[in-house]
Amino acid sequence: MTVRSTILSEIYKIAVAQKRDISTLHDDLPLMDSGFDSLCFAVLVAHLEDDLGLDPFSSAEEIEFPVTLGDFIALYENAART
Repeated sequence: MTVRSTILSEIYKIAVAQKRDISTLHDDLPLMDSGFDSLCFAVLVAHLEDDLGLDPFSSAEEIEFPVTLGDFIALYENAART
C-alpha cells in the first residue's frame, strides 16, 4: 500500500468506527470540512504512526500545519522519503 492509500483507508475506517459522515475525499478538501473532529484526527495520526511508523507532527523539524487533505497526505509522503 502507498502512503496515500493507507491514509485514505484509515480515514474511511475511522469514519465508520466513529459513525461520521465524511465528505468526498480529494486533495483540495479543507480538513475542517472533512467531517472529522479533533478526536478523529488524533486517532488517525495514532493509527498512521502504527501503520507507517511515521509521526511528522513530532519531528524536531518545523512543519507547516496541513490545511487540505492533499497537504496532509504530502506531509506523510515527505516524511516517508526522509
